[in-house]
Amino acid sequence: MQTWARELGFSQIGVAGVDLSSAEPGLSAWLAAGFHGDMHYMAAHGLKRARPAELIPGTVSVITARMDYLPASTDAGPGEWQALEFSRLERPAEGIISVYARGRDYHKIMRARLQKLSERISSHVGQLGHRAFTDSAPVLEAELAARSGQGWRGKHTLLLNREAGSMFFLGEIYVDIALPPSEPVTPHCGTCQSCIDVCPTQAIIAPHRLDARRCISYLTIEHAGAIPLELRPLIGNRIYGCDDCQLVCPWNKFAQRSALPDFDERSGLTGQQLVTLFSWTEEDFLRFTEGSPIRRIGHERWLRNIAVAMGNALQAVDLAAAAHLREALQMRAASPSELVREHVAWALSR
Repeated sequence: MQTWARELGFSQIGVAGVDLSSAEPGLSAWLAAGFHGDMHYMAAHGLKRARPAELIPGTVSVITARMDYLPASTDAGPGEWQALEFSRLERPAEGIISVYARGRDYHKIMRARLQKLSERISSHVGQLGHRAFTDSAPVLEAELAARSGQGWRGKHTLLLNREAGSMFFLGEIYVDIALPPSEPVTPHCGTCQSCIDVCPTQAIIAPHRLDARRCISYLTIEHAGAIPLELRPLIGNRIYGCDDCQLVCPWNKFAQRSALPDFDERSGLTGQQLVTLFSWTEEDFLRFTEGSPIRRIGHERWLRNIAVAMGNALQAVDLAAAAHLREALQMRAASPSELVREHVAWALSR
């Protein structure tokens, strides 16, 4: 299976059982604390996430897969790509988009290739009931991946691999045949807590404990309403997601470049000026984000996020650049969207 998986662009596959009962108390406590914020689907499915055989009756084993996503052109020297990404924070008039979202939508790529892998396995073993998922159903992805030997849970809650860091996507195939489970690996974070220290909003409130309501990825992607006032200045110029906890992680010096061109950076998104991105009409937004995961947030949230970044930039740029930012913000001060108007007014008040 590993050979078939690599031919399809996966870095590694593993197998986990379906008894995740030991993960249920942690999931229940996380939901009870409200750390999932607006992600109501997390609570709606309850413990089904930890019960694969309830989600897909007949499931006996779960095949897990991971796929590296760093663009092939990423600087390969030790620490080079992380330094480049951190340097974007020093250019406040430029918008930062999370590395994973700069190419094609991973949901479509992963799911199609997981389906092909399922078909290959099926042709080899005969009749096989299967369902493929990637961040698209109530599945405890990181838990299953850790149990199947893909890596261990870092203190930021993401999965870490000794040979690949954390810059990869996860996917699963639920199958109705018993497969020998892979051996889990031991954790290797030690006393390091760089991810906790670097988080701009201190969303990692304790090792392995994330309050999503404070996470910039959550605030800029999942959260639909107004961004809390006290968190806006901490977002800086991050307009879609945040990679800081991964960039600072020592294990990501081993992050692997993708073998697929799908994750290559799109022109017009990376390194683009906030003023340019803020000027996009809804038609522009849909055109530039076609086939991209960014499209899912919609034009309104896109403008909300950029307005916050522009307000922050006003505190850090010279007078000429500030005038340019203010002029662009004024153009949307009377936006038909109350959400956009409020964030533009906040930005101008800076």
